[in-house]
Amino acid sequence: MLGRNRIQIKTPEQIRVMRRAGLVVAEGLAAMGAAAVPGATTADLDQVGREVLARNKATSNFLDYGADWGIPPYPGVACISVNEVIVHGIPDSRELHEGDIVSVDYGAIIDGWHGDGARTFMVGEVTDEAKELSEATRESMWAGISTIAAGARIGDVSAAVQMSLESHERDYGIVREYTGHGIGTEMHMDPDVPNWGRAHRGPRIATGMCLCVEPMATLGSEDTATLDDEWTVRTVDGSWASHWENTVAVTGSGLWVLTEPDGGKAELEARGVPFGPLD
Repeated sequence: MLGRNRIQIKTPEQIRVMRRAGLVVAEGLAAMGAAAVPGATTADLDQVGREVLARNKATSNFLDYGADWGIPPYPGVACISVNEVIVHGIPDSRELHEGDIVSVDYGAIIDGWHGDGARTFMVGEVTDEAKELSEATRESMWAGISTIAAGARIGDVSAAVQMSLESHERDYGIVREYTGHGIGTEMHMDPDVPNWGRAHRGPRIATGMCLCVEPMATLGSEDTATLDDEWTVRTVDGSWASHWENTVAVTGSGLWVLTEPDGGKAELEARGVPFGPLD
């Protein structure tokens, strides 16, 4: 089950179970996105995520995370990060307002196998600058995903994310302290998948690997600060941030994006990348 570098290799049946978890993640993200309206609180969104988990008889991989680290265990089933908050925003009474952006990171466990994904949502009418930030981050995620293939290296993914974010006229901050990762019987596993790097470096990708590609970008500096709650990470300069993530499986015939309702078919085929579902 563990390949070189102790990276977990999944069987087709195990990937199919991860797809079930990924579909719960996709459903929850869509539901929380629909609930992200002016006047809703971040706790309201988290409650929506809890209801999706319960309806699908799934459990949360976020709730109580970190309990063994000597820090307060994470209290929500989703990380809900508004505007200048990059990641790990704790759901609470903070209200969303017209023009905000909110990044939701959410996961699910089915039969011991994990799914993990993130989206940035617009609250009402937002500025073009905010829309462009989210779209640039989303596109960089797909640029990274498109390089995943058996025989490629993790550095190829990292370099593609970085190149995509650096291809715009605007200079976006590429958050370096938080990365994508392997996933399977745990939410965070080897290998790390940074959002910057050099192609042709790092662990080799193999059939049966599952990876989370997870760029975070800002309108300003990449510098981050963690608040006193020991979870919430925000930009030092107050600039807004966006966060996108998908869980991707490498199958014998291509890629299967486990946290997309269509398995990533439309986005992959638009980029000429083999779509390899195990349905």
